[in-house]
Amino acid sequence: MTLPPPRSGDERRRDTLARLVHDVDVWVASADGDGDPYMVPLSFLWDDGALILSTSVATPTGRNLRSNGRVRIGLGGTRDVVMIEGAAEVLPLDRMRDGLADAFAEKTGFDPRKSGDDYLYFRIVPTGIQAWREVNELKGRTLMRDGNWLA
Repeated sequence: MTLPPPRSGDERRRDTLARLVHDVDVWVASADGDGDPYMVPLSFLWDDGALILSTSVATPTGRNLRSNGRVRIGLGGTRDVVMIEGAAEVLPLDRMRDGLADAFAEKTGFDPRKSGDDYLYFRIVPTGIQAWREVNELKGRTLMRDGNWLA
């Protein structure tokens, strides 16, 4: 198999930002206080440098995000992946800027406001981002570290 040439850091950053704007679903991995991992697919909205997602507080993901906020997110398939580490914070509906809940519902096709009182929104600010397609892009895959873009 002949691989395409590796993308530059700038290309990867542009591609990653485009996927964050246009993709709808991510894999969200979190863990409880005992370190028991849990992973689930959730829909998201990219807004002002953060991922907005929603889940029920009754789910393991909802409990984990509320209790420790540590999260790892996978976007895309294994041959075009973006891995995001971040910190989640509860985003109460009354603190959301005007139109954000509507934008989330429009993009994802899911409106948590209509799903019951136990749904919360979460804002996940990336602290680290890696992106690669094939083995020839493993070098230079780290695009963000400690919340700062490297590329």
